[in-house]
Amino acid sequence: MIYLELFWSFFKTGLFTFGGGYAMIPVVRHEVTVHGWMSEEMFYNFIGVCESTPGPIAINMATYVGSTQGGFLGALLATLGVVLPSFIIILLIAKFLHNFKDNKYVKAFLDGVKPVVMALIASTGIMLIIKCLIVNFSTLNVNNFEFDLYAFIITIVLVSIMFFYKKIKKNNISPILLIIISAVFGILFYGF
Repeated sequence: MIYLELFWSFFKTGLFTFGGGYAMIPVVRHEVTVHGWMSEEMFYNFIGVCESTPGPIAINMATYVGSTQGGFLGALLATLGVVLPSFIIILLIAKFLHNFKDNKYVKAFLDGVKPVVMALIASTGIMLIIKCLIVNFSTLNVNNFEFDLYAFIITIVLVSIMFFYKKIKKNNISPILLIIISAVFGILFYGF
């Protein structure tokens, strides 16, 4: 039954992924590709869509995958699945915080989880960079390596803007402005 699969897949993702939406991306990718809900190519394109729409990336992904596989009820159950573990954990922490805040086992657990979170986020970043700059990612080998010059140019422009803005204004540039700039470049390079 698709509804149970959607709920369970996203519940597991929400339950076992620490570090927020970016740390969830590799787990979500695994779940959606194993179940055949999305191709790898479609998944990486969808990350861009999730990043440029309001809301947390994990919730956006769960809602989209759920709606494509099971309509409104599928979207509701997938979203509930990804949110419910965090909701329950936060309620428990709020209720028992005074008992846990100085607990050496809780501190040890959190210290042990930090490297995994960093690795998941780093692997997502590396995979997105590779996917962005290499057109034939799904069949990556030496014979069909095709460098995407437009993606490289957009990346260099955005990094330059971020660097010079930070140097001149002594502040970080708004991610919203970067999304708008990259969308304009995408339309200019790929749309015409």
